[in-house]
Formats: sequence, C-alpha cells, structure tokens
Amino acid sequence: MSTMTETTVTTQVYRVYIKATPQAIWDAITKPEWTERYGYGGRAEYDLRPGGAYQGYTSDAMRANPDVPDVGVDGEVLEVDAPRRLVQTWRMAMDDTMKAQGFTKLTYDIEERPGGLSRLTVTHELDGAPLLAGLMSGEMEDQGAGGGWSYVLSSLKTLLETGESFVH
Repeated sequence: MSTMTETTVTTQVYRVYIKATPQAIWDAITKPEWTERYGYGGRAEYDLRPGGAYQGYTSDAMRANPDVPDVGVDGEVLEVDAPRRLVQTWRMAMDDTMKAQGFTKLTYDIEERPGGLSRLTVTHELDGAPLLAGLMSGEMEDQGAGGGWSYVLSSLKTLLETGESFVH
C-alpha cells in the first residue's frame, strides 16, 4: 500500500493604491515608529540587508495575555531595493502550531503611479502553511484572530492618507 501526500501551494496577492510616495510607504513598512501606528500595533524591526533579521513584536495589548510572546513574527531579509522592493521570509511565532508551519516568503513591491498615487503589492507565498494562509486571508477574523493582510493594508492606507490610525 502506498500513500500519496498532497502538497498545496498557496500564494496570496494583495494590491492597494495609496496617495503617498513610494518612500513614505517604504518608511511605514520598515521603520518601527511607523509600524506601531497601523495594523495590530506591533513594532517591526529590520536589518535591511540580505541575510538581515526581521522581528515583528507583539503589541502591549496583545501581551496583556500572558501566553503571548514578545516576538510574534520573525524572518530574514532576502532582497532590498529601497523604496521599491523588499523580499523576506516570514514566520508566525505566536504559537507552536503556527510556528511549526515554518517560514513563508513575503514580498512588498511599491510602484509610483500618476496622480500622486503609489501601488503597493504584497505577495505572500504560503506553501505548506495552510493555517497561516487562513489567518492571513482573514478567514479567522470572526474568531478574534484578526483580518489578516486586508486589515493591515487598509490600516496602512488610512494612516498614510489621513494621519489617523486603527490602532487604539
């Protein structure tokens, strides 16, 4: 008897147009003082060179739960072309089940468009990480796990265009 294992390849692509410069978007993605102001309010720290570390820290509100670690996401920088492209590995480290799914690949592409707009495309290659794919697609939002990339990117756009934040 032989057993066949199915391999699922999942790539999620999100595109948002933001009335901001590519540099402003780049800064919002890579500078800790910006990352704390949108999404889930966690501080991101990058060593912006190939092989450099990436750490996404949990917010103060998240850490009110004693089971939540300081580092929620980790990874490694693979490619940097500021302010146009950032490629990195990305692993959810919030719990052992998600962490066990391993590292995925995340790419930010930023392109200047006419009319003072920039287009941000986020491509998240979630091969072999079905639970993470569900989380990042927003499937678990109604269970209190957040709205995934749609929520984060909506929050980023709102912050850059209005100065207002979703983060409380």
